[in-house]
Amino acid sequence: MKDHVRNRLAVPLPETMKTIIIGLGNPILSDDGVGWKIAEALTPMVHRPPSTVVETASLGGLSLMERLEGYQRAILIDSMRTGLRPIGTVSLFPLNELPNAAESHSASAHDTSLMTALETGRRMGLALPDEVMVVAIEARTVHDFSEELSPEVADAVPRATQMVMELL
Repeated sequence: MKDHVRNRLAVPLPETMKTIIIGLGNPILSDDGVGWKIAEALTPMVHRPPSTVVETASLGGLSLMERLEGYQRAILIDSMRTGLRPIGTVSLFPLNELPNAAESHSASAHDTSLMTALETGRRMGLALPDEVMVVAIEARTVHDFSEELSPEVADAVPRATQMVMELL
């Protein structure tokens, strides 16, 4: 191999930011399962493992913080019931601007909020993402047993999926 080709190949490529995408919720509680549906839609579209992974989870607080360890960026997808926007509205914001932590899976009555868990983890020296974005879908029903999304929330799945892809 010629020296000029070998030298070009030896130049390290810039490392891609390690990103985790987590669809949150409970897939058997109607609109609460929208995070899972979006994660399922994203899985075949994300072709950059190991730099980007897509997962689902039904947890918050400390347990969710532990799932974020080792990633530089996280994108959380979840339903929200704020009553402030029409059902099916897709919103994007940084985690620290979460309107009400008690309205999503970033908090639990038996745990701490994800924001508090991340702050605690950082103080302990854990490698946690500097950037945590939330893609939230305004939901109608999050307590009724059903594997089906309400029509407005189901219609939001492609928009939310596209929003996540644009973040990548």
